[in-house]
Amino acid sequence: MSPNPALAALEQFSPQLPLGIAYSGGADSTALLYAAAQRWPGQVSAIHVHHGLQAAADGFVRVCEETCTTLGVPLQVVHVNARHVDGQSPEDAARLARYAALAQAASSRGLQAVLLGQHADDQVETLLLALSRGAGLPGLSAMAAQLERGGMVFHRPLLQLPASRLRDWLVREGKAFVDDPSNTDERYTRNRIRARLLPALQDTFPQFRETFARSARHAAQAQALLAELAGEDLARVGVPPAIRALQALSSARQANVLRHWLLTAHQAGPSTAQLDQLLGQIQACTTRGHRIELKVAAGQVRRDGDVLVYRDQGLPPI
Repeated sequence: MSPNPALAALEQFSPQLPLGIAYSGGADSTALLYAAAQRWPGQVSAIHVHHGLQAAADGFVRVCEETCTTLGVPLQVVHVNARHVDGQSPEDAARLARYAALAQAASSRGLQAVLLGQHADDQVETLLLALSRGAGLPGLSAMAAQLERGGMVFHRPLLQLPASRLRDWLVREGKAFVDDPSNTDERYTRNRIRARLLPALQDTFPQFRETFARSARHAAQAQALLAELAGEDLARVGVPPAIRALQALSSARQANVLRHWLLTAHQAGPSTAQLDQLLGQIQACTTRGHRIELKVAAGQVRRDGDVLVYRDQGLPPI
């Protein structure tokens, strides 16, 4: 029997136990489930999120049930409504529904963490999507190795492994897994990247997975430093931010602290254009009668005396 590459990735990984595996039935999560069941016998549960978006979904569940029975791993199947609303992408809707369902299912079972099967190819796709959208450092940081959603800790231990190594191992060992037909639907940008760009990158830059991942780590480190500086500057300018204190900062630090304030205090993510407009209005604010009023996300940033406030969907300013 050849070694499972996912098991090697887990050898130096010590999450809190017991834990759950986000198990779709696909190649990556299947390899992860086999590795986790071997690494922590009796401490692993599988959670399968049934999106109900395609006819093949019930077949995915049957494969998951058979594999979990073979491994002696308990399986929880969670049904979610992942249909998107107007203005929301199908991918975003499915992702949000999936995280919420995984967090709730894991908490109900007393699990301490959930492992996700995203791999090096997923990391590259995420970085390329961020570049295509002109993202800043948070987007260029791609996927974090650890995150928290819905009060549950999620880990991505396979980010250094290419998808081909996981799939090749499953095929050699005759392990069953499912191929989601939606993964080849090139109406979705991520699938076009996978089908068209990754093979071209492999031909041109054979080490692109490692080098792109390194760039993402550099971006994440830089973003962490910016967040630390923003916290210090926010303590100086106050909450809500004082306009004169903001004007004493460089424009780059103004942008950094305003973005931090809006995200941390109001969960509002300003676009680059909105932030540039806000900086211009702050710079021009030299008289008592000067108004500041700008739409940001679902609300507005306004001047209230000597400070900036954010009003969210008709709620009182804070």
